[in-house]
Amino acid sequence: METIDKNQTSRINPFFVEYGTPHETPPFDRIRTEDYEEAFMEGIRRDDEEIDKIVNDTEEPTFENTIIRVDNENGNHYYDLLSRVSNVFSCMLSAETNDDLDSLAQKLSPILTQHANDVRLNKKLFERVKYVYEHHRELNDEEQMLLNNCYDGFVRSGALLDDEGKNHLRELTEEASLLSLQFSQNLLKENKAFTLLITNEEDLDGLPDSAREAAALAAHEAGKEGWMFTLDQPSYGPFMTYSTRRELRKRMYMAKNTVCTHDNEQNNTQICCRLINLRREIAQLLGYDTYADYVLKYRMASNVQNVYKLLDDLIQAFKPCALKEVEEVEKTMKGDEDVEGEMQLWDFAFYSHKLKMDRYNIDAEMLRPYFELTKVIDGVFGLANRLYGITFKENKDIPVYHPDVKAYEVFDNDGSFLAVFYADFYPRKGKQGGAWMTEFQGQWIDSKGVNVRPHVSVVMNLTKPTAEKPALLTLSEVETFLHEFGHSLHGMFANTRFESLSGTNVWWDFVELPSQFMENYAVEKDFLRTFAYHYQTGEPMPDDLIDRIVRSRNFMVAYACMRQVSFGLLDMAYYTKRDAFEDDIMSFEKKAWEKAIVIQQREDTCMTVQFSHIMAGGYAAGYYSYKWAEVLDADAFSMFKKNGIFDRHTAQSFRDNILSKGGTEHPMILYKRFRGSEPTIDALVERCGISATDMKN
Repeated sequence: METIDKNQTSRINPFFVEYGTPHETPPFDRIRTEDYEEAFMEGIRRDDEEIDKIVNDTEEPTFENTIIRVDNENGNHYYDLLSRVSNVFSCMLSAETNDDLDSLAQKLSPILTQHANDVRLNKKLFERVKYVYEHHRELNDEEQMLLNNCYDGFVRSGALLDDEGKNHLRELTEEASLLSLQFSQNLLKENKAFTLLITNEEDLDGLPDSAREAAALAAHEAGKEGWMFTLDQPSYGPFMTYSTRRELRKRMYMAKNTVCTHDNEQNNTQICCRLINLRREIAQLLGYDTYADYVLKYRMASNVQNVYKLLDDLIQAFKPCALKEVEEVEKTMKGDEDVEGEMQLWDFAFYSHKLKMDRYNIDAEMLRPYFELTKVIDGVFGLANRLYGITFKENKDIPVYHPDVKAYEVFDNDGSFLAVFYADFYPRKGKQGGAWMTEFQGQWIDSKGVNVRPHVSVVMNLTKPTAEKPALLTLSEVETFLHEFGHSLHGMFANTRFESLSGTNVWWDFVELPSQFMENYAVEKDFLRTFAYHYQTGEPMPDDLIDRIVRSRNFMVAYACMRQVSFGLLDMAYYTKRDAFEDDIMSFEKKAWEKAIVIQQREDTCMTVQFSHIMAGGYAAGYYSYKWAEVLDADAFSMFKKNGIFDRHTAQSFRDNILSKGGTEHPMILYKRFRGSEPTIDALVERCGISATDMKN
C-alpha cells in the first residue's frame, strides 16, 4: 500500500493510499464521485494481475498457494482494492445516492459482472482449485469449509460448462445484475416521487402531534406551506394508523401499493418478469430444475419440500387465529356509525389500532415520550454490555458520509478494540426505505496473525427530531433498532481466519437468527426499565404501561405471521417455475399467496414490483428465511427465559457458538452446540400464545 506524501501537490485518489483515519475507516470527507470509477478499474486490474500470478504459479497447487489467494483473504491490501471501493460504493447507493452515483452504477454494473465471470470461468484457475479439492492436506473445519465454498462457488458459477454454456451464462448474469440495479433505482425514485401535501388543518384530524410536527418539517424542508406526508415508514405508518380521513388513507395506501406499476420509466413489471426468467435459465443451465433448487442446496431448509412444509405448518397453526383477528377488526369498524361499506385494506391499520386501544389501552404515541432516541441508544448499548461486557464510545474523528451518521468505537469486555460501529438513523432523499446492516470492512486474521477488526454499519429510517421535540420512537422502531443491532453484533463479534466465512457470511436462513433474537428484548420488563424514561420529566415508564406492552405483545401476531408467510409463498411460486414465466404479474401474485391471505386483496395493487428482497436484495427463493429464523430465535431465547434474560453464561455460549463463528461450520452444528438439540416450532407457538384449540378452529 502506498503512503501519503504530504509534500505532493497533486491529488491522490483516497482509495489508493492508507486512509490515515482512526482504524483506517473510509475517509468520506475526501472521497469524490470521480474516485469510484478510477478505483474500480484499478481494482479490476490488480485482481487480474493477482489471478495471473496464481494461474502461472509453477508449484503444485495447495490450500495455501491457491485457495487462500483465490479467496482474497491473505491480508494483502494491495489486492483488496476492489472490495475496499465496492463496500463504500454499495453503501452509498443505498444510503446516500444521487443521479451521478446512479448513472455510474449503471455504467459499472456490466463491467464488474464481467470481471466476476472472468474469475469464476477461468479454466486454468479452476483446474488449480479442483486439484486442491481432490488432493488437499488434512484441514480443520474452517479450512475445509473455505475449500468447499471455493470449489462449489466455481461450479455453481459455471466452471464445468462448455465454452458455449459459459458464454451464455455470462450474458444471463450480466443482464440480471443490471436489471437488479435498475429495479432498485426505479423503486427509490418512485417512492420519493410521491407526497401528500395537506393545506387544510382539518384534514389532519386524528393525527398525533408527532405526525403533524414531522409533516410540517417535511413541508418546510421542501419549501412548501402545510403538512407533507411521504411513503417513508415514519410518515406513512402513523398516517394510516391515526388519520380519520378515509379517502386520504385510501390515497396513501394506493400510492404505496401501486409503486412501480405506473406507465412511466419506473415501471418494474417487465424487469420482474425478466429477472424471474433469467434466474430460472441460470439454474437450468447449471443443471437444476428450478432456481429454488439451485438456491436451497446451500440452505438449512435443503429443499423446496422443507420450505413448503414450514410455510404449511405455519398456516395450519396461525391462519385460524388470523381469521379471527381480522373478524374482530371488522367488528370494530362496523361499530363506527360514520363509516359505510365493507372494510378495505386502507382501513385495517386504523381499526386494528382502535381495537388495540379498546383491549389494552395502549398505542405507539403513549410510548414515544419514553423512547427518546438517545435513551434507546443507551438502552441497546447497555443491553450489549450486560450480555457481553462490550462498550461503545462515540468518536467524532471518524469521518461519516452524512451528518446524521454517528460513528462509535466498540471495546470488548477486556478493554481491547473490537469494531467500528456506524449508525444512520433518519430517512432522507437519497436513501432507500427500510433498514439494513452492512460492512465497510469485514473481519479476518491476516498472514501476520493480526486480527483485522470489522467496520459495521446499521442504516435505518426512524422518526426524525423536529424543532419542538427530539427523535421519539415507536415500539416498532425500537424493535427495528434491536433487529439491525443483532446483525451488527454478528459482524462485530466475528472471530474467524477467513473474511468470506466471518460475521454474517452464513447461510441465508441462518443469518436472521441473531437479529430476530434481539427483538425479543423489546417487550421484556427488565430491559425496558433500563432506559425507558420520559424525555421531559425523567420519570421511568410506569409499571402499568410496561405490563400493557407485555400483554399486548401478541396483538395481531397471527395476522402478521400470515403476511410473512404470504410473501414466502409468493417468492417460492416465482422461483419454483420450471417453464418460462409468461403470466401477468398482478394476477399471478394474487393466486400465489392465496392460501395465506386473510383479507380480500385488490386486483390493482402489486407487491412484486417493489419486493426488493426477492428481486434485488439476495433473498430470491429465500424469503422464507425470516420465518425459519423465527423458529430458531424463539427456541434460542427460551434458553435465556429459562436461565435469565441477561444471563452472562448463556450469552457467552451464544457468542462463542453462533455470533463469533460465522459460516465456519454447518449452521445446524453451531446451533445444536449452543442449544443442545435441534429447534422445533413449539417455542414459537408458545411465545405467540397460540393454543391447540386456536390451531384447530
